[in-house]
Amino acid sequence: MLPDFSDLDAFRTILNSATGPDSTARDAAIARDGQLTKPPGALGRLEELAIWYAGWRGTGRPVIEAPHLLVFVGNHGVCAQGVSAFPAEVTVQMVANFNAGGAAINQLAALAGARMSVHALDLDRPTADFTQGPAMSEGECLAALQSGWHAVDAGADLLVVGEMGIGNTTSAAAICNALLGGAASDWTGRGTGVDDAGLTNKTRVVAEGVARHAEGARDGLDVLTRLGGREIAAMAGAIAAARMLHIPVLLDGFICGAAAACLQRTSPGSLDHALAGHQSGEIGHAALLRALGKEPLLTLGLRLGEGTGAALAIQILRAAVVCHSGMATFAEAGISGA
Repeated sequence: MLPDFSDLDAFRTILNSATGPDSTARDAAIARDGQLTKPPGALGRLEELAIWYAGWRGTGRPVIEAPHLLVFVGNHGVCAQGVSAFPAEVTVQMVANFNAGGAAINQLAALAGARMSVHALDLDRPTADFTQGPAMSEGECLAALQSGWHAVDAGADLLVVGEMGIGNTTSAAAICNALLGGAASDWTGRGTGVDDAGLTNKTRVVAEGVARHAEGARDGLDVLTRLGGREIAAMAGAIAAARMLHIPVLLDGFICGAAAACLQRTSPGSLDHALAGHQSGEIGHAALLRALGKEPLLTLGLRLGEGTGAALAIQILRAAVVCHSGMATFAEAGISGA
């Protein structure tokens, strides 16, 4: 049962109360790994992944049977600054495409055997332009966090969170710049494919937004409120809920990583249950992953969002778990072990 929260301070308290993996299950997984019919370490990182997953699921011999993929959708007022190659109307049109099964993520979710849910968040009410003031009020950010928090299926055994929202790479770049420093250009990429002039303009918008909100943001939730979007806040809420439920998470790309960074900068260790599904082609994602201490499972140059890279990574994690739990031990196979 997930606890409720009525304000951001209560959410902060919940984040700080989260428990870690089951050490008994982790030890059992380590012991089993040492008995499987293979040389020690022969499956490389797959062995580490299986042991990590076992600890969070509380069993030394886990399975992945019920992955859940959440796609959150939001509109951004900062689009008024001309930061995207596509108009904001595309956001609504893509929701229809998701619901009709026509997007890339629909195909990859089906391939991975993941149940997919789409959550459109007040698309007729975009966030405010963060160069003019906070993107969201505390109440709006709270509502978006709660949307993600309550969207997680407690019966899931793996969670992927994805997003769609014209303008959200601008928001993510501003969040990363505010949380991690550097120049706006370090974090600002072409997103939907803006040209050189568009990139210059987008970088200006990020720099102006970060400068405007530099004072008064005490942690990641404050930055999320001032520079984020509803779908970014909802992803943060879902990732946090999964932590409370001990559901492992595969993070998607740059925008999902920005949501995750808001949690980590609010409560260190709040991403211990999460892996980076992939490293995207967006300019700042590699640096963001380094800051989060996450090594990606895949690097394929994807930059679509929607949860696509993490959905692909489900197969890698499932392979790790299947080998760990399905292989015979030396004793079971009647093979003389080392």
